[in-house]
Amino acid sequence: MYRPKHFAMTDENAMFSVIEKNSFATLISVQEGGLCATHLPMILDRKAGVLYGHFARANTQWKSIAAQEALAIFHGPHSYISPSWYETEQAVPTWNYVAVHVYGRAEIVNDPVEIMTLMKLMTMNYEDEHQPYRVDEVSPAMISGLLRGIVAFKVSIDRMEGKCKLSQNHSQERRKRVIDNLKMSPHEAEHLIAELMEEDLN
Repeated sequence: MYRPKHFAMTDENAMFSVIEKNSFATLISVQEGGLCATHLPMILDRKAGVLYGHFARANTQWKSIAAQEALAIFHGPHSYISPSWYETEQAVPTWNYVAVHVYGRAEIVNDPVEIMTLMKLMTMNYEDEHQPYRVDEVSPAMISGLLRGIVAFKVSIDRMEGKCKLSQNHSQERRKRVIDNLKMSPHEAEHLIAELMEEDLN
């Protein structure tokens, strides 16, 4: 990842936080001499330094991913930044965004008990706590069929690269102008970038 010093993330916990808040990832590996990518949710175990997920069995990426280095990309909020928001016309458009790249060795998970534990963790992570769906309340026959249709895996994290581009290379006054304009947008992504920029200013 291209990371100028202004935008490079170095704090591991900050990168973990981006992963947890934006857990629908793009997982990239090599298959038959070319690149292959799947978009899927991944669950982070901070303590173990491991990402967990699962493929549909019909998705052949799982057949080649084991024991090779994989790249998981986590996309945070992003937004177009107009130079019309600056105090000068001598500027160009840009894009503010947050992203984390995770590199590590992939391993297929075959133990049925571990797979079931992963499925429970994943559903618990996303379900509404007030009216949750529970995997263990589904009939064993149905669960057995569903598990035959997936391939679980884990990626042991070797290294991470994070980038948080929030106009840090501009003056404080210009950044405040950008924040004010982002807040006027009707779109959530722009509001999220504005919030991150405010946090970075404080």
